[in-house]
Amino acid sequence: MKAAINKKILLAVLALAASSGHAQENVLNLYSARHYQTDEQLYANFTKQTGIKINRIEADDNALLERLKNEGKNSPADVILMVDAARLWRAQIEGLFQPVKSRVLDSRIPDNLRGKDDGKGAEWYGFSTRARVIVYNKANVNPADVPTYESLADPKNKGKVCTRSGSHPYMLSLIGSLIERNGEAATEKWAQGMVANFARPPRGGDTDQIKGVASGECGVALANSYYYARLLRSTKPEDKEMMSKVALVWPNQNGAGTHVNVSGGGVAKNAPHREAAVKFLEYLASDEAQGYFANGNNEWPVVASAVAKNETLEAMGKFKTEKISIATIGKNQIAAQKILDRVGYK
Repeated sequence: MKAAINKKILLAVLALAASSGHAQENVLNLYSARHYQTDEQLYANFTKQTGIKINRIEADDNALLERLKNEGKNSPADVILMVDAARLWRAQIEGLFQPVKSRVLDSRIPDNLRGKDDGKGAEWYGFSTRARVIVYNKANVNPADVPTYESLADPKNKGKVCTRSGSHPYMLSLIGSLIERNGEAATEKWAQGMVANFARPPRGGDTDQIKGVASGECGVALANSYYYARLLRSTKPEDKEMMSKVALVWPNQNGAGTHVNVSGGGVAKNAPHREAAVKFLEYLASDEAQGYFANGNNEWPVVASAVAKNETLEAMGKFKTEKISIATIGKNQIAAQKILDRVGYK
């Protein structure tokens, strides 16, 4: 009798475990530094197509990285999304990703927009791109004087240049690109020239730099393209007036091309739902998802066949992009920070 009861209990436990395991297959825990309203439809469509429910934790990159480190092996994260190569590289070296072998991802995501691959698969993939552009005051600056990133350090632009903090990941990634293009010595000389040309000490975000250019406090500034596009799309009268006073330059069109960065992600090291995580990354590489993923923040798809139906981006025109590996740019951020420290680029 007792043996029969124990057997029933064992069968019940096994049935519960099996049903729980089945339920878990339909769940994806997403840690995301993206926080755009248009992403809601992106996630809803994935659930509609696959039946996999997405549980989200959203915070800025630093907060997510700290949380993942604190959670360690017990982390419930399945997928980690970050918004800059420097941050993706940091997550990579801290061992927060696991490699993924996927024919879908490998066939659709360009080689230079992936994390390292030691033969076991890439640790992360870029899913949308943004450009680091030069914004200038149309009344006070001749665009011919600022055609390249390097030209911003020219003495002719003394007292005109504004940027956010040099230690911000957007700037570290740009400087990492310049190191790869020009070498550390030349990049340090460039950084010295930038400091000498500042109109004001680095402060604020990219939108603040554009506002500074419009007001005339700055003659020229660096900003990510999506900030520029966002303000162009704004219906606020004050934004329309501001944008009427500025214009942009796609830097280095006669050379290596404009620096581009990525918003991307990978499968978390201890993902409890690895299969669902890979499905989600492959979904992000689909033409449909690429449109949502890029348009949510006025970016460009990374998949050649995908189209971003964004009139503002189209009006901003075509441009030549650099072909440097995003993974290499992220890796160069250590050297970039040392250069900034040496020249006093705060």
